[in-house]
Amino acid sequence: MIDYTAHLWTLMVDIVRRVPALGFIDMREVLVFARYGRRRAGGALATCHALDLPPSGPDRCTWTDRRSGRIVRQSEWFVARSPEVRIGGRRIRHLMSVALPRFCDQTLDRAGKQDLYPDGAPWLARLDTVVHELYHIDPGADGIRRAVRTDGSRSRHAHGAAFYQDVAAMVRAYLATRPDPAIVDFLACDHRELTRRFGGVVGTTFRTYPSFPQRYLEAADPQPGPPAGHQVRIRPHRQPTLYTEGDLRRRRFTARGRPQPVDASGARAAPSPGAAPSSWS
Repeated sequence: MIDYTAHLWTLMVDIVRRVPALGFIDMREVLVFARYGRRRAGGALATCHALDLPPSGPDRCTWTDRRSGRIVRQSEWFVARSPEVRIGGRRIRHLMSVALPRFCDQTLDRAGKQDLYPDGAPWLARLDTVVHELYHIDPGADGIRRAVRTDGSRSRHAHGAAFYQDVAAMVRAYLATRPDPAIVDFLACDHRELTRRFGGVVGTTFRTYPSFPQRYLEAADPQPGPPAGHQVRIRPHRQPTLYTEGDLRRRRFTARGRPQPVDASGARAAPSPGAAPSSWS
């Protein structure tokens, strides 16, 4: 079987080496993992998750009476924190999630990207999505890149008017470097073709599947002040605050049904960056 997330990581390594605008990314600090996404269903194809966000300041949730505006309930003060992920002793700063098998089946027409790649091959939609997620990484180590307004200030939104054009320009710049087919060609296969060629598609997941490392809330200690109404306690988080390679699992992603764990030996890993070209036939 083919390890799809390993191939995506190797592709990303090659992209950041060849595209100057993304050259600041250290792929040793990026982990690619898979989530389940049904074929032809809506929803995200891939997502960039930042793990290097600092703890938030104390905050709280309040509930007010619609008529009087008086606070009737208030949560404990809480702090939002990011879990830590360390692979081989190195801290991971960004996670890239990919929805399988849906990611494998996207095409330019379904993704609405025909105008960006006139007469382009359908699989360019997949390459565009990979570059899109890499472009979300902020060069200032501030988590997720924010769009810049016309006055030069940063927007709250991650996608600006020029974002998609920038991504398409980077895709074209990457292809102009004539990347090794052994690294890129897997994108040309949809999920059905990958299954036919390799016997199945697997991807890295976390032991806590379908959960994965995400920001969590922790009650502030000490509490800044007494509640103004009935206090609602913050539920204790149950997911790990530290993940390591021991928390990674490979699962097989099929066109239907829950992804199933597989033995690591049952997946074909991606070619190592810089390896000699190999045949996919």
